[in-house]
Amino acid sequence: MSQTTSPSTLFRPLLAAALAVSASVGAALPAQADYLWLQTENGQTRAQVGELHKTPGQLSELSEPRQVVAEGKTVPASADPYVLAKEEGAPADQRFAATRAGSDGVLTYYQARFGRHETRAVHDLELVPTTPQGNTYQLMFKGRPVAASQVNVDTSEGWRRVLAPAKDGTVSFTPSFPGLYVMEVTARVNNGSVKLGDKQYDEVRHTATLSFEVPQ
Repeated sequence: MSQTTSPSTLFRPLLAAALAVSASVGAALPAQADYLWLQTENGQTRAQVGELHKTPGQLSELSEPRQVVAEGKTVPASADPYVLAKEEGAPADQRFAATRAGSDGVLTYYQARFGRHETRAVHDLELVPTTPQGNTYQLMFKGRPVAASQVNVDTSEGWRRVLAPAKDGTVSFTPSFPGLYVMEVTARVNNGSVKLGDKQYDEVRHTATLSFEVPQ
């Protein structure tokens, strides 16, 4: 597998916004692209794919579903690979990853995170709070800070907002009511090319989400 990326040119001004929090790279991405996010259900953290305000998509269309912990290590899958294990002594935030090899020649790496306690990135692409439980976020790509040109916020209550970055590239907002908040970043790799098996993918995307809940 080969990719050509340059962190200095990878992230360019956003040309199209997704429905949650998005930062686009290079050419415009579809206005309603699917993403993978995490949310709690009956005391468990579960992965969902699609869009927050639509019927969830088919998780079976994804490959290599896995829970990710510190240093990018994975946790053995449970009976339901889309329900995350919560191990004693594990970090407060949970992460999950999967891949979609589209029939349209697009390869998407999904990277989801639930919680905003940790101030470090584990995924290749991750939106990270600058302070634990804080309201300012820095986009990280492979351990290096990059600027998100535009950020949209979507919630379970239907509240949405478009955020502009500060001069240092961070974005900030203060949750104003209880509910689930989802932040999503989609980055197209410029000049990215990957071969999996016998198929060549000429477009490679990284789609990352940060979701968290504000209690009543």
